[in-house]
Amino acid sequence: MKAINIKDAHLEFKKYLSENKRSASTIVAYGKDIEQLIDFLDELSKKHIHEVTKEDLEAFLAKMAKNGYTPKSISRKLNSTRTFYRFLKVNEYVTDDPSLLVAHPRYQLAAPRILSSTEYRALRDAARSDARMFAIIELLLQTGIRIGELAALKLSDIQKEELHIAPAEKHEERMVPLNKKAQAALSAYIKIRPTANAKSDHLFITKSGKPFLIRNIRTAVERYFRLAEIKDAKVNDLRHTFVAHHLKHGVSLVLISKVLGHKRISTTERYLEYIKDRAKENNVLNEL
Repeated sequence: MKAINIKDAHLEFKKYLSENKRSASTIVAYGKDIEQLIDFLDELSKKHIHEVTKEDLEAFLAKMAKNGYTPKSISRKLNSTRTFYRFLKVNEYVTDDPSLLVAHPRYQLAAPRILSSTEYRALRDAARSDARMFAIIELLLQTGIRIGELAALKLSDIQKEELHIAPAEKHEERMVPLNKKAQAALSAYIKIRPTANAKSDHLFITKSGKPFLIRNIRTAVERYFRLAEIKDAKVNDLRHTFVAHHLKHGVSLVLISKVLGHKRISTTERYLEYIKDRAKENNVLNEL
């Protein structure tokens, strides 16, 4: 076993995440979680990672709960800790992994927010005068892709009636159908997309030609939610709406799961409990 102090292990861990092409948001989230753990262990005068016990980790999570973190957030911190320990074991900084002995807190997943047809039509109308934002909203709504996948799209990913989604982190490469509404919105945006000073081949860029970042896309979409007077909605609710709409219209679970890039069909199946009536099963994606 190699000797390393906790703070150096933290730095090595962040470097490891970066070298393994984890997204910037993942590196920040994991880094912050482990930083909180290290601060807590410092209070316990634990300097070396091999000194940490199951009880120490449980005490850390208990403190997070006392500080107001939700069970879901605490569960994520435990996942970060387990990823940290996997890194430590691979690099022979520890021989045992106490995080595996710590149980996840129980919590119930909140019901997905599914937009009504009146709501998503109002959202479209609110963004109709902005070709870039209209294309972004239409693409999220008509394809169900993740916001990170949308931000990463390159011009070359638009392939006639399909959209190429590049592999990223735990998500595999896939092709997503583009219906007529999505194609029309993309075509209108590309006509006005800045080209003179474009510094990137990303599909969605700023006026200065730089990639349109995830956080800025999220802020912009949420602005249009407010303009459309749609309450308590987030960007990911467009993905929820895509799933619910197609399940209601009888599209097969297998096809939807494949389009969404779900690893397990059970992830798609959980939406069924929020669909009251379902049409006869078919394999045709339709427009919202």
